[in-house]
Amino acid sequence: MKFYVILPLSFIFLFLLTGCMYPNEKKAENQIPYEDQLASVQKAVHQFQEEKDGILPIKTRDQDTPKYIKYPIDFSKIVPEYLSSPPGNSFENGGIFQYILIDVETNPTVKLVDLRIAEKIRELKIRIQSQGYPPFKDTLANNVYTLDFSKLGYKEEPYVTSPFSHQNLSFIVDGQGEVYIDYISDLYQVLKEEKNSFQQGDNIIDILAEDSPFVPAYSMPYTIDENNEPIYMSK
Repeated sequence: MKFYVILPLSFIFLFLLTGCMYPNEKKAENQIPYEDQLASVQKAVHQFQEEKDGILPIKTRDQDTPKYIKYPIDFSKIVPEYLSSPPGNSFENGGIFQYILIDVETNPTVKLVDLRIAEKIRELKIRIQSQGYPPFKDTLANNVYTLDFSKLGYKEEPYVTSPFSHQNLSFIVDGQGEVYIDYISDLYQVLKEEKNSFQQGDNIIDILAEDSPFVPAYSMPYTIDENNEPIYMSK
């Protein structure tokens, strides 16, 4: 049986966004999530929302777009009236971060997506599409698999650097060929260090964003087992 990878609208957006890359990405100042830049964008978003009767300065995305990349900030709506220019580390100004909003219904909060992660996802999806099907390797849970990267032309297993722990994170895939970042090691560390009131069946992925400027973009849902350790919440 062959698997055909159909690229969703959110991936097409990812391709367009990262395909041209970031001309100034090598500059050190464009790779750091400065708190003052986040605060200035947060202030601008709040002022815009207050003056526009609750409307948020965001770009329109398909309803099926994953929540952590669903509400990118549209700097053209807040620059220069509410903000002099997009932050230097933003994609719009040559940086490697996409500024997004979470909790848009209750408490719109500015966070960051590291676009280097998006670029790695894009590269991997292109290789899977070229082959026509995802080369599954090991089964981690129901509908959660690792990939045989050698069959995709990799000499070494690819990875991304976690924006939370700075450790290497691997890729996982579901039965439909959708690629995700595996945040299970990050979740394990947070659950080990912090008290929480999660119940089995709760999606715990949001815990990573609580005390971080970043969001766990391109993640599948996770829950806990009877030992309060993270497990994949298979679909």
